Amino acid sequence: MSARKPQLVAALAVAALALTACGGGTTRSDTAGEATAAPATSAGKADPNAPLKEGLKIAYLPKQLNNPYTDVEVGGGKVAVGEIKGEYKLVGPNDASASSQVSYINTLIQQQQDVIVVAANDPNAVCPSLNQARKAGIKVVTFDSDASKTCRDAFINQASTQGIGESLVKMASELAGGSGEIAILSATPNATNQNSWIKVMQAELAKPENSKLKLVKIAYGNDDDQKSFTEAQGLLQSYPNLKVIVSPTTVGIAAASRYVSASSYKGKVAITGLGLPNQMRQYVKDGTVKKFALWNPADIGYLAAYAGAAMSSGQITGAEGEKFKAGKLGEYTIGADGEIVLGPPTEFTAANIDQFNF
Repeated sequence: MSARKPQLVAALAVAALALTACGGGTTRSDTAGEATAAPATSAGKADPNAPLKEGLKIAYLPKQLNNPYTDVEVGGGKVAVGEIKGEYKLVGPNDASASSQVSYINTLIQQQQDVIVVAANDPNAVCPSLNQARKAGIKVVTFDSDASKTCRDAFINQASTQGIGESLVKMASELAGGSGEIAILSATPNATNQNSWIKVMQAELAKPENSKLKLVKIAYGNDDDQKSFTEAQGLLQSYPNLKVIVSPTTVGIAAASRYVSASSYKGKVAITGLGLPNQMRQYVKDGTVKKFALWNPADIGYLAAYAGAAMSSGQITGAEGEKFKAGKLGEYTIGADGEIVLGPPTEFTAANIDQFNF
């Protein structure tokens, strides 16, 4: 891991979140486009002493626009692009459907961007276009939610997939008193990060120490506030003995909290998962939510810009073990399959939530 200022909110296994469907270390589908895919790392040899190029065109393509979590993430990217004297661009769909990002990638190729930073709505749907971008010499960095490793050069992960999944189960168990029914309110059915975390959660729930916890339902709010609100309502009506709703997406946890806070379930059903402190503060203060987790989304976008710039400048190729500097965040080392992990997690409670502003 890199040197890190104590006040920075990192995000690890113990972490949790996702407004736009929090992203995460992901179980990747690595078969997409393998026949024509470019290698997972860039050609050529890395020169760690190469200077960062100025004027790099770095485009951000999040899962969807006008999403509170996404806004924070790309805001961090914009700051970093400014620091390296590059040209920042933001494009994206208003919905998080699997194929909604493809046309934007094709346009960015035509515009000859140097780097595309993308949070994939689907690990495979974006691959043909991303590989076309790479063949055109554009570096592809995924962040928050990975694409298949065959069609990108590096992946910025908030935390480890294992750690996030374990953390979500740990918080759910604590809130349920070690036994009872729990439900998951996820983002979209195809969200790479969500599905990876849920897979870890299911494995954790199968362990003897968690045998008294029962996962009764995985619901999908599609990272839409109203649908998430309705799904939370449906879970509570369908499962009268439900103890905890775990939502690994910032949209879902906020919507579920809003519903419970104004209902007869307040104080009876716990809400936890991944959320933004500013969104969740009122629900922590009124007792609806006892604890939830997250990392600093701005740092994910910030780190992605520096990784893309370092790659485009020849400092790194995306190979395991390579190191690069990411401005205020310090030095990072690339892991297996081009994965770069931001850092560890922060759990938010009434005791510390006022210390954070994002």
